[in-house]
Amino acid sequence: MALFTGALPLVPPAAGKGSGQQDKGPNVVALGGGHGLAASLSALRLLTSELTAVVTVADDGGSSGRLREEYGVLPPGDLRMALSALCDDTDWGRTWRDVMQHRFRAAKGPGGSLDEHAMGNLLIVTLWELLGDTVAGLKWAGALLGARGQVLPMSTVPLTIEGDVRVTAPDGSTALQTIHGQARCAVAGSLEEVRLLPKAAPACTDALTAIELADWVVLGPGSWYTSVLPHLLLPEMRQALCSTPAKRCLTMNLATDTKETTGMTAADHLHVLRRYAPEFSVDVVLADPTSITDRREFEKAAGMLGAEVVLGKVGASGRRPVHEPLRLATAYQDIFGNS
Repeated sequence: MALFTGALPLVPPAAGKGSGQQDKGPNVVALGGGHGLAASLSALRLLTSELTAVVTVADDGGSSGRLREEYGVLPPGDLRMALSALCDDTDWGRTWRDVMQHRFRAAKGPGGSLDEHAMGNLLIVTLWELLGDTVAGLKWAGALLGARGQVLPMSTVPLTIEGDVRVTAPDGSTALQTIHGQARCAVAGSLEEVRLLPKAAPACTDALTAIELADWVVLGPGSWYTSVLPHLLLPEMRQALCSTPAKRCLTMNLATDTKETTGMTAADHLHVLRRYAPEFSVDVVLADPTSITDRREFEKAAGMLGAEVVLGKVGASGRRPVHEPLRLATAYQDIFGNS
């Protein structure tokens, strides 16, 4: 039975912000999961307080996978990362971000019941059990963290990603092999077909409403088949993304040839979206020029989605292909302003 814990506390406005509508910024919905969504949220929270994260719920690995299997809940890991990314860069925000991201590691070695669980995952599941409501639990977590925006799951039930990968037999012949679960699909190499189960899973109603009311919808960056594409595989969400009056911005990954997308170019990534959701159109495709091997081919693929290509330096300095929040925020600001 759900426990009544009182009215949801209001998060105070950010320092220096007025209460007028003109100070809030555009109404933005960002979709994805994992580190990619966290990157876009870290940038977008610098531009607007009207921000909603819609998060994939198909993770079946690590702490999230264990909690999903043992308690029958949505995998909380990507939801936790989104909440952490919305924390302000203040002592309060940094402290709660670190608390949410903290992982338990047994002093005597692996094997403990809490080993490798993220504190934020346990907190979110606790709120779900107390309140009996997934969305309400995430709102309470956001209030505790002082998150600048709200976090919603893409579906109200745990999802499973299933994919087909081509394997080579000892005799040299090839055949398609079906693999199950996000963790396995993420390292499959080259997926030829991807499905979301259950096929008729319900989308989160609050997420559909947020998409309908948005000024901008931002999809990506993130693992293409397991974090970005799933939003277009869920029927109700695909319909919402296609019919919303909001403008749509697709943010490309910095690295295209990954364990999940072996041999794929940036243009190939766009072809994937068109293949699975031919009715889905995009207004702007944002990409770092270092990730584009053939600009002409890429612009042609973007044009098939109805999109204008915007190239900008959005990657962080260093070897790791990660987005830099300030650079990404500058790019988003230019895109939103030019609209």
